Amino acid sequence: MSTALERPADLFDREREWAELSAFVSDRTPGLRIAIVFGRRRQGKSYPLRRLAAATGGFYYQALEHEPAQALAEFGDRLGAHRGVGRLALANWDEAISNLGRLAPRTSAVLGAMPPGTMLLGGAPSVSGAAVAVIDEFPYLLEKTPELPSLLQRAVDHSKDESWPAVRLILCGSAISVMANLLEGQGALRGRVQTSLLIRPFSYLESARFWGITDARLAFRVDAILGGTPGYRELVRSVPSSMEEFDAWVVDEVLSPAGALFREDEWLLGEQRGLENRALYLSVLSAVAAGCRTQSAISSELGRSQQSVLHPLASLVRLGFLAKDDDVVRQRRPVYRIAEPIVRFHQAVRHPRTALFEDRRGAEAWADSQSSFESLVLGPHFEQLAREHIARVGKQLIGAPIIRVGTTVISDKDDRSAHELDIVALSPGTGPRHRVIEAIGETKLRQLDVGELNRLERTRTLLPGAEDAAIVLVSASGFTDRLKTEAAERADVHLVALADLYS
Repeated sequence: MSTALERPADLFDREREWAELSAFVSDRTPGLRIAIVFGRRRQGKSYPLRRLAAATGGFYYQALEHEPAQALAEFGDRLGAHRGVGRLALANWDEAISNLGRLAPRTSAVLGAMPPGTMLLGGAPSVSGAAVAVIDEFPYLLEKTPELPSLLQRAVDHSKDESWPAVRLILCGSAISVMANLLEGQGALRGRVQTSLLIRPFSYLESARFWGITDARLAFRVDAILGGTPGYRELVRSVPSSMEEFDAWVVDEVLSPAGALFREDEWLLGEQRGLENRALYLSVLSAVAAGCRTQSAISSELGRSQQSVLHPLASLVRLGFLAKDDDVVRQRRPVYRIAEPIVRFHQAVRHPRTALFEDRRGAEAWADSQSSFESLVLGPHFEQLAREHIARVGKQLIGAPIIRVGTTVISDKDDRSAHELDIVALSPGTGPRHRVIEAIGETKLRQLDVGELNRLERTRTLLPGAEDAAIVLVSASGFTDRLKTEAAERADVHLVALADLYS
């Protein structure tokens, strides 16, 4: 019987992630078992892993970009110190993994949070379980020792045949493509990894709580720039406490050439190993940030063939820099959007004005960027937050369970135009109707009037299956009195303000 570990009191959110890791290390089945934890840098991967190792008296090793012999010697030092036997002179990584796979099961553990690096020194046994080992920054080892997955595969198989003790090994890394490759295709560890955990950024609601921002207007703008990456909190000296402080905070903390976030988009892309032509990937991101959303538009902006941008698009989607959105109603080519807010922000705001910022003319450059900031950063971010909100509260708002919220484009043959719907909410259907259109909607940063309602009513008649759909209008600046009055008199019209998104 396994016993769950108490979640550390100083670990913000991450309840699901801690539960998954706790279940993995609490399993006492004999043998070596492997979990993989991955996600982009600064998402908070190492933080819970250090606490997990401390809470179980486990072995924690953070790899460095060393040559193979140096890395092996350091690993032997750390593992020997953990076992209390002094330095282990390991001949090769096969021997290192064999030593790791034969760690003695823990006979005592303190449940809950302990300071990183704390070792358990006796005391009454409380929980008996598997030995725990964490190798952080695993891609650094893998780059110089590519045979490691095969050695681990053999160790897992031998541990079953030779009755090795219960050892739970967690491999962690920020190079998403490298870590994902361990699980795919003909990878040596495919089928040998018991738990795979992708650490994602916080949601916009979690981010507001994490930053301690209660003003919805301010929380929205900070999230549009930094997204849900918790590590960015350590890279800025302060948090804006009001809208009046926001502009100065952006210039001093995010767009200062001396700040750690000034070229964050380039660093994020640069740390992903295996991207041969980084300039091409940055160009693709720039095109999407500028509003080119289809493969043909992106290739045209870059002056390349559509086929030549297919691979970088797929790679950027896989790495989480881009999101690929299919039309939720019709069979159309997918559209792409920037999935990482700080990448979109730098591409739209900093890149075109880098010289000004580097000349310490930040206030001037930031003032010049306001139109781009609103249309290319705040606008797309608000649309995405609105869709997430409808997906989250759709049943309470509309009265039906929502399984998907996306976009579509409707052709109007009468006036030879196309209407893009920012929100199309679907619920599960029955029989031949695989899904039901429960709501259509529009999002805008500006104040909305009855004109937008009339347009959506017209669009609703053009979309088969949407005749009974509700209409949702989402605004960051509110609604006119006329629109409020009409919406109050109708059951099929719902108004959603920015404050509602953060309620």
